[in-house]
Amino acid sequence: MDQKKYIFLAVLISSFMCPFLSISVNVAIPTMAAEFGSNATELGWAVTSFLLGSASVLLPCGRLSDILGRKKLFRSGVAAVAATSLLCGLSQSAWMLVASRFLQGLSIAMIFVTGMAMLVSANNPNERGRVIGYSIAATYSGLSLGPFLGGLITHYASWRLIFFISTAVLALSWWLCSKIEGEWHGNQKGGLDYRGSILYFISSLSIMYGLSVYVSEPMAPVLIGAGLVAGTLFLLENRRSKAPLIDFSLFRNVIFAMSNAAAFLHYSATFAISFLMSLYLQVIRGFDEVTAGTILLLQPVMMASLSPTAGKLSDKLEPRLVASMGMGMTAMGLFALSRCDIHTDLRIVGAILLFIGIGFAFFSAPNSSAIMGSVPPKEFGIASSIMSMMRIFGQSMSMVLVTLLLSAYVLPAYETGYAESLESGIQRIFTLFSLICTIGVGVSLMRGKR
Repeated sequence: MDQKKYIFLAVLISSFMCPFLSISVNVAIPTMAAEFGSNATELGWAVTSFLLGSASVLLPCGRLSDILGRKKLFRSGVAAVAATSLLCGLSQSAWMLVASRFLQGLSIAMIFVTGMAMLVSANNPNERGRVIGYSIAATYSGLSLGPFLGGLITHYASWRLIFFISTAVLALSWWLCSKIEGEWHGNQKGGLDYRGSILYFISSLSIMYGLSVYVSEPMAPVLIGAGLVAGTLFLLENRRSKAPLIDFSLFRNVIFAMSNAAAFLHYSATFAISFLMSLYLQVIRGFDEVTAGTILLLQPVMMASLSPTAGKLSDKLEPRLVASMGMGMTAMGLFALSRCDIHTDLRIVGAILLFIGIGFAFFSAPNSSAIMGSVPPKEFGIASSIMSMMRIFGQSMSMVLVTLLLSAYVLPAYETGYAESLESGIQRIFTLFSLICTIGVGVSLMRGKR
């Protein structure tokens, strides 16, 4: 087997396992809570801490990949995620699990910033969209199968087996990576900016945590404010550093800047779809968990099926046009969801989710290809970290908007007409998401030709 295939398989495995680990645990939270004698809210931090950990070290990891080498950091990340998965499976208390998940998030950031960069580095530019498409398909497969497989494993065996199986699968990715010869570096001069790394860590952690608890925690605005102050100090440090964590000259490239902005807007408008549709199907329509889960599979399955095709298409056509078309389809699908009520035919709901899945597929792979294709090879590591940062912050913004708007529209009517208020709130949120996505189409088209 040649080097390209080793890289391809190693990255595809990790592309599947990272989202699988992030989402498969959701369905096991009630079981975990019962076993540890805690409540579901406390165990909810097993999900949130994972996201916080990965967001807080993305940029430093991107810089480390330039210094140490992308293959070396990728392999270290795979080993660290496997080890922390084992630690999660052996957890003896709720807070040990939460702490292990935070460490797992820190570890997985090393994969986020290197996997895509290795794929792009190992393949010719005319193959870039295709291989990125397969990577994104693996990601969506992890997202779609995570809750289903996690539920089966938890129901028929133990939630701990989710982590033990993940350790074994990641060991295969590590072995494949050991077969890869050569290395890819970026700019190695200047080393790592430790002060900038600490300021970025404090800023991202404070902002992300503050957004996560904005509705329930009175101190959340203070945390967000502190994060913004630390972020300002980080920008000043980054500007004066001889080895900055982020090269802002990259954003002078219109394709790079607008593609990342489009990614942020797209994730802000789409990440909460499954959460909102789960409420719609179970609370408003009265379907059970199995039926709701099956319907919700329609979107990610379509995303996974068509991403390789969309990526290959972006190798032949302008990624700007393919991605903008996909985002436009997503915007139309979101607007259609905003019209759904308790009487909407279930076949129509399913068709809308399929349509959104198609739009999502035709946006993500071409947009990622445009980002990676707009920078020189020495910047692939930092480009991957910025792209991951846009995704995670967009996902967080999506959930913040949902939390704020549901609190405004639903909580005042909790005891009188809850279902009706929830329906109205969900419709308004999808209308807002459709507007955000429409703005994103304009931003996407502004990136210009490659």
